[in-house]
Amino acid sequence: MTTPRVLVFDSGVGGLSVAACIHRQLPAVKLLYLADNAGFPYGNQAEAVVIERSQSLIAAALEQFPCDLIVVACNTASTVVLPHVREMTSIPVIGVVPAIKPAVAMSVNRRIGLLATPATVRRPYLTDLIRDFADGCIVERVGHPDLVHWIERLVTGTPIPEALLSGALQPFRDAGVDTVVLGCTHYPLIGELLRQHLPGVKYWVDSGDAIARRTAWLLEQQGCNHDKLTHPFNAAPFDAALFTGEAPAGLGAFLARLGLGDARIIGHWAAAV
Repeated sequence: MTTPRVLVFDSGVGGLSVAACIHRQLPAVKLLYLADNAGFPYGNQAEAVVIERSQSLIAAALEQFPCDLIVVACNTASTVVLPHVREMTSIPVIGVVPAIKPAVAMSVNRRIGLLATPATVRRPYLTDLIRDFADGCIVERVGHPDLVHWIERLVTGTPIPEALLSGALQPFRDAGVDTVVLGCTHYPLIGELLRQHLPGVKYWVDSGDAIARRTAWLLEQQGCNHDKLTHPFNAAPFDAALFTGEAPAGLGAFLARLGLGDARIIGHWAAAV
C-alpha cells in the first residue's frame, strides 16, 4: 500500500483532537479533515438530517480524495450514522463513544464525571454504557449546551469564558469525582484549561488515543507496515481541511499549536450538499 490516507469527519473542529492523536501515533499517515460546520451542531439536528448529510458529504469527499479509512470523530454522529456509512462503503469505519469502561478501570473512589453535549447525555446508548460498564459507580453527567460553541470560537481567537466554564464544572466538584470522561471530541482541545479548573481530578479520559490505535490496527490489516506508519516524515500531515461552511479564521495557527502543521484549507466545500 502507498502512503495511507485517513478521512476524519466531524461537525466542527472537535475532530482535530482525534486527528492530532492519529498524527502523534502514526506520523506517516496522511489526513483529510472534513467538517460539516454548516450543519453544526449535530445535536440540534434530526437524526435523519445527520444521517443524510454525513453520508452525502463523506461520499463526496471519498470521490475527490480516495481514503483507506474513515473516522467519524463526532460522538453525536457516531451514535446514529455508523451503520449507514458502513453500508455505503467497503472502507473500514471507526466511530467514537465516551470512554466509560477505561474510566471505571482508572477510578479509585468510583466517582466518575462525564462531560458531554446535551445530545450525548440524552442518548439511550449512554445509559446502556453506564449500565454495562459502570455498575456500582456514581456517574455525574454534565451536558453543557455552550461548551462546544466556546471551543469553536476559540479557534478564531475568542477566549473561553472561564467563570462560566468553572460554574459548569461545579457538579463534578460537588460529587467529588476523581476521574472525568471527555465525552465530546471538542473537549480535549481545552484539556489543560479543564485541568486548571478541576485540580482535584486525577484521571482524564478521552477516546483519541484508542482511536489512533484502532486506526493503526485496521491499516495493518490492509497491508500497511507498522514501522512505516510510525516513521516520521517531513510533509504536512493534512492533504486538506474541508469545511462546508466558512473556514474558521485562525485555523492555520490553531493547527500548528496542535502539532498538525499547515493545511490546504477549503471553506464552503460541497456547498450544494
